[in-house]
Amino acid sequence: MGQATAVAVVLDEATLRRLERTVASASGQVRQVLRARIVLGVADELTNGQIAVACATSVNTVRKWRGRFALHGLPGLDDAHRPGRPKLYGPQARVQIVATATSAPPYPESTWSHWRIAGRLADLGILSSQVGRILNDLDTRPHRVRGWLTRRDDPAFWERTIDVCGLYLAPPPGTVRISIDEKTSVQAKSRKYAGQSAAVGRPARQEFEYIRHGTVSIIAAMDIDTGQVITESISRNNSVTFVEFLGRLDATIDPAKEIHLVLDNGSSHTAKHTKAWFQAHPRWHLHRTPPHASWLNVIEIWFSTLTKRVLRYGDFPSRSDLIDKIEAFTILHNETARPYRWTYDGTPRRPSPTGRARRGGLRRVCQRNGVTQVVGVTDGLRRGGRRR
Repeated sequence: MGQATAVAVVLDEATLRRLERTVASASGQVRQVLRARIVLGVADELTNGQIAVACATSVNTVRKWRGRFALHGLPGLDDAHRPGRPKLYGPQARVQIVATATSAPPYPESTWSHWRIAGRLADLGILSSQVGRILNDLDTRPHRVRGWLTRRDDPAFWERTIDVCGLYLAPPPGTVRISIDEKTSVQAKSRKYAGQSAAVGRPARQEFEYIRHGTVSIIAAMDIDTGQVITESISRNNSVTFVEFLGRLDATIDPAKEIHLVLDNGSSHTAKHTKAWFQAHPRWHLHRTPPHASWLNVIEIWFSTLTKRVLRYGDFPSRSDLIDKIEAFTILHNETARPYRWTYDGTPRRPSPTGRARRGGLRRVCQRNGVTQVVGVTDGLRRGGRRR
């Protein structure tokens, strides 16, 4: 029997250079480097046996990849498609699973579980683990519930949104811009036992049990142009308290300047007493956020920072201690305060390879200057301010 003739291989210059780069790559996959070395050995007119010795592999392996390259070129060096194990459940079963997961759960339960779905489809003989895999591939999670608010179809929503965003992006010259709101019922809690500091490989620990010492409410006003904040502890959140705070602000601001105030629709902000005060002080111009859109008020970003850095994991043995720490944080903030910039431009959330929406890339510097261009800022209805 005669010796089999090796498959002829022809390489052009571009293919040769690409194979050489693959072999020289420090981060290339081992199997890809091996296949490239086999083809380069063929280009050097080595026999299959010599190539096998040089690559520390078998002659059959050399023949396989030599033949694959001869038939398909560079794509032939990639792994062939593997269909895997045949699916146990066809499209009809999958449709039944999805239909069940997206339907109302049985009374009195409020959500589905994989185990409950498998029980409902017992005639399929499917396991709950398989239900989970099928639903995960389809990015369907019937056990999870996300809060949702149906926005009222109110034309004033867009008018107010454009008004507030226009104030942020195109401020009237020579005016003072203020953002104001209250943060109520902040609990003064102290832990029953001391916590433990963070250690290598372990986060800080905080005692679960705590002792309540009452609550504190504050009112805060931010100078939008500087980022500086004034806070004041309040005993009652009503129009009288709010107007008294406004009066103190009014006395400290240059009487020659107009004041633009961003505020929400809280009861203390819409009471008759408050409206009468604003009518008596015409230099105050109101910019109310739409209902359920308090995130348009930039002071809310500062409240979020206060919560993360002081309130959430803080230990407060008394109400006065809580007030002192809020005031101390405010003073430190004002020493290095800078204005917040509105950066969200309405770009929709980008889907990730797994089907989940990614939050990254949402916040970009908004370069719009005209009020007519501000509508795009609200397309996603998400807060987009951050410190710069």
